[in-house]
Amino acid sequence: MKFTKLILGIGLAISLASCGTQKVAQTPVQTKSDFISADGAVAKKGEMTEDQIKAWPHMDILRDSVPGMSVDRAYEFLTGKKGSPVVVAVIDSGIDIEHDDLNDVIWVNEDEIPNNNIDDDKNGYVDDIYGWNFLGGEAGKDCPEQLEMTRILAKLTPKYEGKTIEEVTDKAEFELYTKVKKEVTDEQTNAAGQKEFYVGLQNSLKAADAAIQTKLGKSDYTVDEIMNLEFEDPTVTMGKGMLMRVMASGATAAEGIADIQGGVDYFTQQADYNYNVNFKGRQTNDNPDDFKDVPYGNNLVIGSKDAEIHGTHVSGIIIAERNNGIGMNGVATNAKLMSVRVVPDGDEYDKDVALGIRYAVDNGAKVINMSFGKSYSAHPEWVYDAIKYAESKDVLLVHAAGNDASNIDEANNFPNDSKDKVVEFASNVITVGAMTRFYNDKLVASFSNYGVKNVDVFAPGLEIYSTFPKNEYESIQGTSMASPEVAGVAVLIRSYYPSLTAQQVKQIIMDSGIEYKGIVKAPSERGGTAPKVEFATLSVSGKVVNAYNALLMADQMVNKK
Repeated sequence: MKFTKLILGIGLAISLASCGTQKVAQTPVQTKSDFISADGAVAKKGEMTEDQIKAWPHMDILRDSVPGMSVDRAYEFLTGKKGSPVVVAVIDSGIDIEHDDLNDVIWVNEDEIPNNNIDDDKNGYVDDIYGWNFLGGEAGKDCPEQLEMTRILAKLTPKYEGKTIEEVTDKAEFELYTKVKKEVTDEQTNAAGQKEFYVGLQNSLKAADAAIQTKLGKSDYTVDEIMNLEFEDPTVTMGKGMLMRVMASGATAAEGIADIQGGVDYFTQQADYNYNVNFKGRQTNDNPDDFKDVPYGNNLVIGSKDAEIHGTHVSGIIIAERNNGIGMNGVATNAKLMSVRVVPDGDEYDKDVALGIRYAVDNGAKVINMSFGKSYSAHPEWVYDAIKYAESKDVLLVHAAGNDASNIDEANNFPNDSKDKVVEFASNVITVGAMTRFYNDKLVASFSNYGVKNVDVFAPGLEIYSTFPKNEYESIQGTSMASPEVAGVAVLIRSYYPSLTAQQVKQIIMDSGIEYKGIVKAPSERGGTAPKVEFATLSVSGKVVNAYNALLMADQMVNKK
C-alpha cells in the first residue's frame, strides 16, 4: 500500500519511501518483454475438467487462458537455481501437522528437547517443538469462542443496561454499547431461526427417506422409483420433493442429510457460542485484557481434526509437499511450516494475535500468513505494536482482506496496517483480495472485500483445492485462501533472493502482478445487485499476483539485469 518506485536505469534499483506516507497507487514499473501481461489473452472456452479446476491457481493466463499465478512457469524459471531455507508461520486454527502432504515440511524447534516439560531454549514456551497453541485446551479438542462484538457487549452490559445516553458520561462508549447490542441481538435471532430452519429441512428429509424405504422395502432407490409415490404426511411429501432434487444432483439421501447437518452445525455454533453473551470459551486461565499475563497455552498445535480444517487448508496452499505423487502441490518449496494456533471458531483475541506474531518472528519466520479478521478490536494497539516489531525484524505479513463484500477503505477490518485507513504505520503488510478462475467480468470473487487504499492485490480464492485433516483434500473458498497463495509467492522470493527485504518483496508482488484492464462485477452482499466497475479501482495495485513475474522482477533487482 505504501509505495516505492522501481526504476530501470543502469540496472533495476529500488528507492524506498519512508514510513507514514499516504496510501496511493503504484508507479508502473518499466519491464522487459519477457514479463507476462494480459495483452492478447482470451478467456478459456468450454468447461474445465475437475483436475483442471483443482490446479487452476497455478495456471498461466497466456498458456492456459486461466488467470492463475503462473506457478508452473515460475518453477521453469527457477530450474538450475538454488534456494535457501525459509520458515513460514501460519497463524490460524489448528493444523494437522501429521498430514501426509505436510509432515515432511514441518518446522521443528531444534533448540527444544521434546516432552521434557522444560523450556530448554528459554523462549518462554515449554516444549514448543512445532509451534505454539495460544488457545490452550485438551488434545484433539476445538475451542469455540464468542465474536469480538459479543465480548464487548458482555463487558459493557453491566455498565449501561437500562440507561439512556443522557445518563452517561462516556457518550462514545455508550453508543458502541448500543450498536453492538443491536448487532448481536439481530444476529442471535437470525442464527436461532436459521438453525430451526435447517433442523426442519433435515427432519423432513429423514422422514421422507424412512417412509420411502418402508414403502419400497429397500434402502437403495432411484428418482424414477419414488417419483409417483404418495404420502399422507405433508412433512414426508415435502421431504420427498427435496430428496428428489438431492438425488438429481448425483447425491444420496445420506449425503443430503449430512450436507444439511453442516448448516445445522454452523448456525448452532453462532447461536450457542458466537453471539451468546453468557458463553465463556477461554480455556487458558489468563486475563485476555492483560498483555502481561503470560505465559499461557500449550504445545498442542493440531487442535481438533474433526472441527478445525481452516489452518490445514491454508497451510497446504502455501507449502504442501511438491511432486510427491499425492494430493496437490503447494506454491512454495525450500520452506518449513511453523504452526501458531490462535484462531478459534469465533473471533481471535488481540492478545493471542499479537503474541502469535511475536512468537513467529522470534523463532525465525520470515513470512507470516494471517487468514483471519474481524470488524471490532478490543486492543488494536497490541497488534499494531506486534506488526511494527515484525517490520523491525524484516518479516513480511500476508493478510486476508475478508469476506464481507465490503469496501475496507470505509468498513473496519482488523488487523490492519493503517489506523485511519489512509496512512500506513508499517511497510511489511500485504492485504489480499480473492479472485476467480473466470477471465471476464466475474474475475473478482463476489464475497471478497476490496479497497483502492487498503487491499493491495488480488489472488486466487475461489474453488481452491488443498489439504484437509486426516489426509483428506477439499475445495473451499475465501480470501483466507487467497492470502496463502500470496504467502507462497513471498516464500519463493525470499528463498531464491534472500537479500531482498520484506518491503521489497511486498513491492515486487504488487508491481509484478498482471494488470486486468477490463470491467468487472464488484463484490456485493448476498441478494444485492453487483455494480460494474473497473478492476483497477478495487485495490492499490489494480493487479492479480503472478509468481513468474515476481521472480523475474526479483532476479532483475538482485542481479541488476
